[in-house]
Order: sequence, then C-alpha cells, then structure tokens
Amino acid sequence: MRLFTIVSLALVLAVCAPCAEAQKAPPLRAPDVHYEPSSPEIVEAMLKLADVTKDDIVYDLGCGDGRIAIAAVQKFGARGVGIDIDPQRIKEANENARKAGVTGRVRFLNEDLFEADIRKATVVTLYLFPWVNLKLRPKLWNDLKPGTRIVSHSHDMGDWPPEKEIEADGHKIYFWTIPAKKQ
Repeated sequence: MRLFTIVSLALVLAVCAPCAEAQKAPPLRAPDVHYEPSSPEIVEAMLKLADVTKDDIVYDLGCGDGRIAIAAVQKFGARGVGIDIDPQRIKEANENARKAGVTGRVRFLNEDLFEADIRKATVVTLYLFPWVNLKLRPKLWNDLKPGTRIVSHSHDMGDWPPEKEIEADGHKIYFWTIPAKKQ
C-alpha cells in the first residue's frame, strides 16, 4: 500500500509540474534598448546633477546591472529602485547590490518601465533611446509628483527643453523637473 501511495504521488507530481510551469506569468516583451552601461563618471555626474540626497528615492528606468541605483545608495545615502524588463539584468543587479552591501536600501524589479509604478520616485534616471524617452514622457508627467527630478544620459525629451545640460566623460546629460500640475 505504501509503495502504491508513493508511486501515485510521483505520478501526480510528474503530471502537474508542467501545469504549474504553464501558470507562471508570461514573459515580458523584448527590451526596447540593448544594455549599454553608463561609465562611473557619468553615473556620478547624473546623480550630482539631480542633487540626490539621503531623502531621495532614485528610480532607474532600464537599470541594467543596477549601477546607478547602487551608487545613489552608496555615495549619496538615498534609497534606490531599479526597473528592467530583462530578467538577466535584474539578476546581475541583485548580485551587484549584494556585493556592494546595499540590499537593505535598494531593490530591483523585473517589470516593463511603461507599466511600472514609479509614483514614489523623487529622482528618475534614464539611459534609453530618444524615441523611448518620448514615449515615456507622458507617463513621467502623469505619474510623478511636481518637483521630481529627471536626468537622462545622452538623450533629450524632444520639445521639452532641459533646465540644465552638462557634459561628462564626453556625453551629454540632461536635467528636468516635473512641473506643477495644471488645474
């Protein structure tokens, strides 16, 4: 009887395991941009341009290996959230946070940046393609609180002129602040 129970349980598990696998969330869509990391000099310049402090929550959209969110925690005392559609990048970011000893102040989410909840951000960092910035712009305006700072490595926001523009390590960095909501 015991052998029958063990064999029956094994059979049920063998049949149900593929069903459980099929019930997992569908994979996210393909990334809009290929991963290209910002240099340490650019990361620091971006965070300084945004005037990041210990009171900030820095969201890095398209975070790659997590270097910007991790630097915000390590060098400026902020909290960080990285969002990337590529699960391999999220795995790398979590490992980098563990190595840096900052897992208590930073988290990485495998999400679509166009769907992610970014309302808690006080600073948003970007290194995306120009068309992605333009597609993202309405979400930034709608979801972020007035006064939230945005910095973008290399790419502007079309007809939304930056408040500041600097050069670091041979690359342009742009800065904007979310304006007050129109009544």
